[in-house]
Amino acid sequence: MKLNTIAAIATAMSGSGIGIVRISGEESFQIIDRIFKGKGKKDKKLSGERSHTIHYGYICDGDEVVDEVLVLIMRGPRSYTAEDTVEIDCHGGVLVTKRILETVLKYGARPAEPGEFTKRAFLNGRMDLSQAEAVMDLINAKNEYARKSSVSQLEGSVSKRIRDMREKIIYHIAFIESALDDPEHISLDGYEDTLMGTLVPLKKEMEELIRSADNGRVLSEGIETVILGKPNAGKSSLLNVLVGEERAIVTDIAGTTRDTLREQIRLEELSLNIIDTAGIRDTEDVVEKIGVEKARTAAERADLIIYVVDGSCPLDENDEEIFRFIKDRKAIILLNKMDLDSVVTESHIKEWTGHPVISVSAKERTGIKDLEQEIKSMFYEGKLDFNDEVYITNVRHKNALLKACESLFMVEQSIKNGMPEDFYSIDLMDAYEQLGTILGESVEDDLVNEIFSKFCMGK
Repeated sequence: MKLNTIAAIATAMSGSGIGIVRISGEESFQIIDRIFKGKGKKDKKLSGERSHTIHYGYICDGDEVVDEVLVLIMRGPRSYTAEDTVEIDCHGGVLVTKRILETVLKYGARPAEPGEFTKRAFLNGRMDLSQAEAVMDLINAKNEYARKSSVSQLEGSVSKRIRDMREKIIYHIAFIESALDDPEHISLDGYEDTLMGTLVPLKKEMEELIRSADNGRVLSEGIETVILGKPNAGKSSLLNVLVGEERAIVTDIAGTTRDTLREQIRLEELSLNIIDTAGIRDTEDVVEKIGVEKARTAAERADLIIYVVDGSCPLDENDEEIFRFIKDRKAIILLNKMDLDSVVTESHIKEWTGHPVISVSAKERTGIKDLEQEIKSMFYEGKLDFNDEVYITNVRHKNALLKACESLFMVEQSIKNGMPEDFYSIDLMDAYEQLGTILGESVEDDLVNEIFSKFCMGK
């Protein structure tokens, strides 16, 4: 029989001030009673203490003292998992934390599976599936925007919107079914107009959430950014400034960068996944030609292109080619080497392109703040408000919304084609169930297990 009480280390396995071992399940208090001895009260039983209290003493394996600890007890359902939960705060060394976990397992718990604490919170109704996924997003947040978005979703911003949409749909399903069962008392005459009055704004709301997924991906994963430019324009110097260390080789020799170099950086609240590329120019060098082709491929897939122009050299046909290439893409032009005598001005570049132009000096580290503000304005219109706005950051949620929206479209088509009302309820129910998968309703066990398997062990 599989033991129902689980335990795991909830803190990073490294030297630190505190380590936490978490226990959850029906035997949590019995286990802690077997291994905890209070300071000055050797016979103290934590199972008899009030919930949400902290106790000072020792974890013991028989007569051996393992460590001096603080123990927090929480009775279900007022805990993270909605089960009886115990957290042992011990000294943060790797060895002592592992030793305490071994003691807990020895006296009746089993090792938790990855994400099993949060999985239990979901299964016990403590949170829905979208909130559970937000926990992992919060842990993996790479920037301040991602953190705020995850907290907003954890508080139920996505859940509330989805539940509101489902309530509207289920109302019409119930009405149609009732009318079909009792046509003498409930009439469907003219009901198509009433239903369309709900479908149109509901479909629009779904489409807005689907569109938010582009911003949501950028929030959670970072802005895929490619630095383009001719050889020796200062691309690698710019990368080094943004990263804050010498990651790219910088020389006065044109064509030093032959391959792509990838780095992730933070600019205030933003995350950029930056790719430095080979200088774009016509070349007969086989290796350099491969690098140029890889630069173009990376740029085609990028969310943002930063084109670095050497302000000390005149514009030429290579610049003109790149300007054409980035014409319909999100791009920022950096007029670099402003510390030297310039032969190119911002007005010159604006004659060639409608993209924003920022004067910088990678050598002098000037103009970088202006670049940060321009990126923020370009992607987030200057700010993000997580109080009212909902951003879809999960691909699974986006796909469910797409399917639900498609089902509502089918209802619209059935109305326009004069189909019987039971056709409406079939597609409405499909939309209702697709939205339910976001919350964790009507999802297969395999999907639930797959989602939680990506969590860390102690969460």
